[in-house]
Amino acid sequence: MGHLVIDGEHLTINDVVNVARHAYTVELSEHAVQKVKKARAFVEKLVDEEAVVYGITTGFGKFSDTYISKEDTKALQRNLIISHACSLGDPLAEEIVRAMMLLRANALAKGHSGIRLETLNTLIEMLNKGVHPIVPEKGSLGASGDLSPLATMVLVMLGEGEAIYKGERMSGRAAMEKAGVQIVELTSKEGLALINGTQCMTAIGALAVYDAENLMKNADIIAAMTLEALKGITNAFDEKVHKIRGQKGQLVTAKNVLRLVEGSELTTVQGEIRVQDAYTLRCIPQIHGGSRDAINYVKGIAAIEINAATDNPLIFADEEEVISGGNFHGQPMALAMDFLGIAVSELANVSERRLERLVNPQLNDLPAFLTKKGGLNSGFMITQYSAASIVSENKVLAHPASVDSIPSSANQEDHVSMGTTAARKARVMLDNSQKVLAIEAFAAAQALSFRGDVKLGAGTEKAYAAIRAEVPPVEDDRIMYIDMNKIDRMVKAEVLIKAAEAAIGELEA
Repeated sequence: MGHLVIDGEHLTINDVVNVARHAYTVELSEHAVQKVKKARAFVEKLVDEEAVVYGITTGFGKFSDTYISKEDTKALQRNLIISHACSLGDPLAEEIVRAMMLLRANALAKGHSGIRLETLNTLIEMLNKGVHPIVPEKGSLGASGDLSPLATMVLVMLGEGEAIYKGERMSGRAAMEKAGVQIVELTSKEGLALINGTQCMTAIGALAVYDAENLMKNADIIAAMTLEALKGITNAFDEKVHKIRGQKGQLVTAKNVLRLVEGSELTTVQGEIRVQDAYTLRCIPQIHGGSRDAINYVKGIAAIEINAATDNPLIFADEEEVISGGNFHGQPMALAMDFLGIAVSELANVSERRLERLVNPQLNDLPAFLTKKGGLNSGFMITQYSAASIVSENKVLAHPASVDSIPSSANQEDHVSMGTTAARKARVMLDNSQKVLAIEAFAAAQALSFRGDVKLGAGTEKAYAAIRAEVPPVEDDRIMYIDMNKIDRMVKAEVLIKAAEAAIGELEA
């Protein structure tokens, strides 16, 4: 088990994945400890002076003009959490909740939120001991941050709500007791410090970006297999073609595909069989490259947001200032998540069209629907139906969430981002796209099995062998979804990537 030190400044997307999926433990750096203590001391000074400061000695949202006495501050913080825990629906995956907890802790470690060190350490201890709050997926407007999901997460810190502990669902209090984590009583500013921010959408987004990068590599590998199976023309991937356009993602894709098919006896040159291929083969660099550039843009936005201070108000202890701003507004992530969904859905769109070229006898020289006994057997006919259904669903989901806004809190909060909806939607579209590419990989492997004992490309040979280790060629009709699910799991687990990269070195992201 690995270990991670956080300071609010240097968290990476790979760190998020390691904590969320691989149970890395977390601790604060000494510098972060000092920053947190300093900010807290300034908050306590303001409370002692009975200064009128939003969220510290006032109510929230439209109630920002209501003064709250020092005597009522603990009740105010508890009421904030229990009243804001309004999420509904299926629980978010445990990996997302772990990522949320990490990101909230990292934001608090920046020392601009005014939380007590012991409260922050309670959140980190829950993460390290595997107390995972049940957080329903629906209910965030993405401004003022992810209030409802984060409040539901914090309920467990108070001994309320529900959690998963060691695989068992139980009350928040029982989970904390079993794990040996002390329940906290929040005081001035702490409730707001824990729930005002973009950590739900960013947790979903950071994991989705990581998976989208891997999907991009999978897409290059699977497209290269299809290119071979259809005796595609490699001239269109010549670096000279892509250099004179200059789009980075396009250049990377063309280079990846040529490395994957290097040495293949199946690929052709222009004029050998055809003068040029259809767009879904010839334009792989341009289509994949556009998605690659989009994913890298989104990665850049997410990499910034995982180290962002997204609280309100923000504490500047060195200057002895408290500033009410809008860093909780999820617009940067909202737009990025919509873009990510569109980018991965395009990988599925072009994959489904390549699948059609593999199974349609009017478009290739292979047995119809990739079966030797057509008529008696349907072969891969209905795999294309499934892919078509999924890409159609993605087209519906591609409508951006970020163009919507509904005012809240009596019009005090009159423009919201819907960033968490965008992130959740992108995650669904990503899963859909992984499934479509898995279906293409299944069909491409079947097509290659009809090409006889020929040498495949340096990378595609290894990817093909990895598939064959799990899924034999289809001789007679069998239950296809079993094999499709196997390859979907292989795509998600980076099996094809690891197989190809073992032979040709790391593919460019």
